[in-house]
Amino acid sequence: MWRSLRSRVAPQGAISNDTNSQAEQGKVVDREALGRSRGGFGTKIHLAADSRCRPITTLTTAGQRHDSIVFEMVLDQVHVPRPGRGRTRCRPDGVSADKAYSSRGNRAYLRRRGIRATIPEKADQIAARHRRGTGGRPPSFDSEVYKDRNVVERAINKLRATRAVGTRYDKRDFVYRGTIDVASIRIWLRDPVLTHPRDTA
Repeated sequence: MWRSLRSRVAPQGAISNDTNSQAEQGKVVDREALGRSRGGFGTKIHLAADSRCRPITTLTTAGQRHDSIVFEMVLDQVHVPRPGRGRTRCRPDGVSADKAYSSRGNRAYLRRRGIRATIPEKADQIAARHRRGTGGRPPSFDSEVYKDRNVVERAINKLRATRAVGTRYDKRDFVYRGTIDVASIRIWLRDPVLTHPRDTA
């Protein structure tokens, strides 16, 4: 149950007055998680959510960054407490994601960790497999499990219900991430029931 927040969150206020921008020197700058893309100037929120539409981990990137670049980073931060004693669970049984995350690297990462992937293939990947002659073996995909991916959309909507998340007012990224954390805590306080580890994705 994973996806990034595709709608760009535009900041309010004046633009940066940094006169020594590293962007002009050809360096990648993502210090404040702000960037310009086709959707405008803003920020992307990437998250993992459980089956009850509650955010587990969140990350922010500049608006022009591709969704897939933080796939491993977000999953590496998943820590779900077990009922009673025992170490926290760091590996979900399965991950559902949209086509933006359909890459060899992401699928290999999930295989290494023993996580079941429910990710549809892109059309160009299917065509490339057929161009190789035999067509190759397509990755496994459970369409019934994929129907439950809507919990991520609902988790995003819950976060956006907090106006300061839906419309970024914070200039600094660490302040904005704190705003997202507070919104996530409110969601968990409204529904504090622990899910079974297998329900986490």
